[in-house]
Amino acid sequence: MSLTNVLELPTFGDERGTLSVAERKIPFEIKRVYYIYDAKGLRGGHRHKTTHQALICLNGSCEININNGKRKETILLNKPEKCLILDKEEWHTMGEFSEGSILLVLSSTPFDIEDYIDDEYPEIP
Repeated sequence: MSLTNVLELPTFGDERGTLSVAERKIPFEIKRVYYIYDAKGLRGGHRHKTTHQALICLNGSCEININNGKRKETILLNKPEKCLILDKEEWHTMGEFSEGSILLVLSSTPFDIEDYIDDEYPEIP
């Protein structure tokens, strides 16, 4: 059983190309949008007090390591129609970025440094 919710976004393709749709699929109102590219090493390393996030690897691939305090899990994002929903209590890192990868992040809140919790949960037995 997965810790998190992984959505398959509705995707439509024909001879002109492919289009994936996120509207009405993200379970929160989007207040912040940013993307990570040219990544080297780990990103993230925190959880949030109130923020929920949706992650979509638009190009290439990356791994999302998640710890909710009870279980750990690694999710591979490797296609743009795959959307990972992170709950606020999920401590996470993003890594193993392939060359040319672009990770889109949709957030339920604007940036607020006070919302970040940098301490990972204690070791899970």
